[in-house]
Amino acid sequence: MLIVLVMFALGLLLGFIGAGGAGVVIAVLTVVFGIPIHTALGTSLSAMIFTMISGAYSHFREGNVVVKNGAAIGIFGAIGAFIGAQIAAGLPAKELKWMTACMLLLSALLLWLRIFFTNKGIFSRSESEAGPTGISFWLTASGLGLVTGVLSGTFGIGATPFIQIGLLIFFHMSIHQSAGTTMLVILPIALLGGLGYLTAGHLDVMLLFKVTIGLIVGAYIGAKFTRRLDPFILKISMVAVPVFGGLLLLFGR
Repeated sequence: MLIVLVMFALGLLLGFIGAGGAGVVIAVLTVVFGIPIHTALGTSLSAMIFTMISGAYSHFREGNVVVKNGAAIGIFGAIGAFIGAQIAAGLPAKELKWMTACMLLLSALLLWLRIFFTNKGIFSRSESEAGPTGISFWLTASGLGLVTGVLSGTFGIGATPFIQIGLLIFFHMSIHQSAGTTMLVILPIALLGGLGYLTAGHLDVMLLFKVTIGLIVGAYIGAKFTRRLDPFILKISMVAVPVFGGLLLLFGR
């Protein structure tokens, strides 16, 4: 029950600032509750299945999802995530812990670029431009999918900033379509990545249930208060959350 309550509180924060927070979930489970890092990674990645279903459907209804791109990248991403889960299973807990922390800090840096340069360069693109076609499309989709899938599977994170920036650079999407399509990409990544951790013996179904219930309920309530926050505070908080998770993993017991 304590895990459910803590995840509920964390869900309130994440829903409040509109962040996924997979890294913070990993850090809290590992450092606060003493859950083995491999199990925490598998739980965090699997929990994203449910949040991505809701988010991807909502973005689809708003016209923010390029289904062909999302499906193609997601299929290769799922393969990469399964491979990543097997890689993680073979890494010692200590090394995996600090590597995951470094990935969270890198994610925070990319989020900072995404947020604070919103009106500049590719981050200001309001309309999609022509992307790759033919064999170039499949090579690009497979490359982006496999790389981000392996990152997600190995470190239990959704790799959201990596996918979004990849969609902006290589597929020339608008900023809104990159956000919506990213959720579609992460869905199969989370599904097959979670399966990879399950087959490796690093997925606790009861723990997953507790984490998912707490996060979903908390995020639903927290999201209702988002507009009460100053936009600048929201931006700072979105970067601070993965930084906190990374530092907690690095310096926690």
